[in-house]
Amino acid sequence: MASVTAWRSTARQLPLRLTVGTFFLNAGLSKRGADQATAEGLHQFATTTYPFLGKLDAQQFARLLSTGEIAIAAALLLPVVPVAVAGAALTAFSAGTLGLYLRTPGMRREGSLRPTEQGTPLAKDVWMLGIGISLIIEGVTEHR
Repeated sequence: MASVTAWRSTARQLPLRLTVGTFFLNAGLSKRGADQATAEGLHQFATTTYPFLGKLDAQQFARLLSTGEIAIAAALLLPVVPVAVAGAALTAFSAGTLGLYLRTPGMRREGSLRPTEQGTPLAKDVWMLGIGISLIIEGVTEHR
């Protein structure tokens, strides 16, 4: 009976882990060889909201961002990584991107949570937060 329950749990997680994992893998690999202008743009955008990132140079930031995205992809795509761990990594990352959305001027309409045209790409990251929290809940409840 336990193996049937484990299989069902894995089957439920598979679409979430595969779709988000491949998305993160692509994002991380795309930033892996970022040119100077791209790295500077990413770094400048991030340091506007998270000033402590200003301690890094732009290329170093882009490499760390790329590595982080690839690590999250691996956590999601490798079935040996516990679902709660993969969910926690995804939740932490998405909380950071939603922080950018909430704190960066011009991302939201005045007095609203609704995104502007510029804010829509970050606002859409709310789905990652939902998936991450769902994976955490799945991981916590499957061990009961």
